[in-house]
Amino acid sequence: MNNIEQNRCIQNGFLVLVVSLIALWSFSFQANAERIKDITSVSGVRDNPLIGYGLVVGLSGTGDEAGFTQQSLTSMLNRFGIQAPASTITDGKHVAAVMVSAELPPFAKQGQKLDITVSTLGAADSLVGGTLLMTQLRGADGEIYGIAQGSLVVSGFGVSGQDGSKVQVNTLTVGRIPEGATVEQEVMTSFVSAGFMTLNLHQSDFTTARRLAEAVNELYGDGTADAIDSVSIKVQAPRDPKHHVEFLSMLENLEVSPAAAAAKIIINSRTGTVVINNSVKVSPAAVTHGSLVVTIKEGAKVNQPAMLAGGETIVQKDSEISVIEENNKMFLFNAGVSLDELVDAVNAVGAAPGDLVAILEALKRAGALKAQLVVL
Repeated sequence: MNNIEQNRCIQNGFLVLVVSLIALWSFSFQANAERIKDITSVSGVRDNPLIGYGLVVGLSGTGDEAGFTQQSLTSMLNRFGIQAPASTITDGKHVAAVMVSAELPPFAKQGQKLDITVSTLGAADSLVGGTLLMTQLRGADGEIYGIAQGSLVVSGFGVSGQDGSKVQVNTLTVGRIPEGATVEQEVMTSFVSAGFMTLNLHQSDFTTARRLAEAVNELYGDGTADAIDSVSIKVQAPRDPKHHVEFLSMLENLEVSPAAAAAKIIINSRTGTVVINNSVKVSPAAVTHGSLVVTIKEGAKVNQPAMLAGGETIVQKDSEISVIEENNKMFLFNAGVSLDELVDAVNAVGAAPGDLVAILEALKRAGALKAQLVVL
C-alpha cells in the first residue's frame, strides 16, 4: 500500500468517525426533542365556549319545583298555543331547569355535531332518564351557534329507603349527550394576519422561543421566523393562501428541543402533595429533623377514710405526662445535589409529606435551595 492509499484510508476512517459522532449527537439531541405542534398553539385557532338554558323532561319524580322552572315551562307551552297553569304540570317533579354547555371547535362547519354537558339549576335530585328539549346555545357575543336536544347519559345511580337512608354513586345532577348539539353558525377563524402566522408556546420560555425560531430559519431561510417574546414566534407565511395549510402542516411537525424548565417545587397544602422537578439543586447544607411527642393521660384516684374515722370519700384527678423525643441523625447535602439524591436523603429519615415541606422551606430560608417554592 503506497502513501496515497494510506492517506486515503486515514481520511475515510476520520470521515466515518466524524459522521458517527454527528449521528450520536443528533440522536441525543432528538431524544429530547418535541414537535412544534405539541408545545405551541396557533394564534387565532381556539375553541369557543357555548352556553344555553333549557328544560329536561321525563324525570321520575326527581325534578325541581323552582319558580323559574314553572315560568319556563309555562312560556314554552304558550308558544305551542297551550294555556295551562304551571303548577298543574310540574306536580310530581317531572321537569328540571338546566344549563347546557359545549365547546365549539375552530373551523366547525354547519351541521357538525358537538358533545354537550347538562347541569341542574334548581333542587333536582337526578337527571337519570331525562330528555333535554331543544335548547339554543349562544356564544359570548349573544349569537346562536348551536341547537341542543336529546336523551341524557348520566354515569351514576342512586337508591333511597323510606327511613331516609340513601346510597349514591357518582353525580346524578350532571349528564352528557354525545353529539347532542348541531352547529348552526360558523365562526370565522383566521390564522394568518398581515402575511404572518404567530405560534404561542404553552410554557413561557425565552430559550425555547429562540430555539424554535432558529429551527424554522434553518429550514426555510433566515428571516422566516422571529421570536417576539418568551411566548410568541412570528413566522412569515407563503404569499399564496392556497399554501398556508401545507406550510403550517410542515411547520408544526418540525422538532425542537425545549429548554430545561425553571427549578420549581410545587406544594399542594390541601392534599400534602409535593412535586419537585429535575432542575432543583441544593447547596451544601446540613439538616436534622426530629419530632417531640407529648402524651397526656387523664385518670382518677379515689381516697377513702379509715373505717372508724369520720370523713368522706374523695375522688382526685390523676394526670400522667410522658415526653418522647425522636433521635434522628443529621444528613448532609453536598454542593449540586440532584433530585434523586434529595429524595433519597429525605426518605432516609422517614419524613412524611408535611415534614418534607418543613425541610424544603427551611432550606429555602437558609439560601441552600436553588428553586422556587410554589404553594397551591
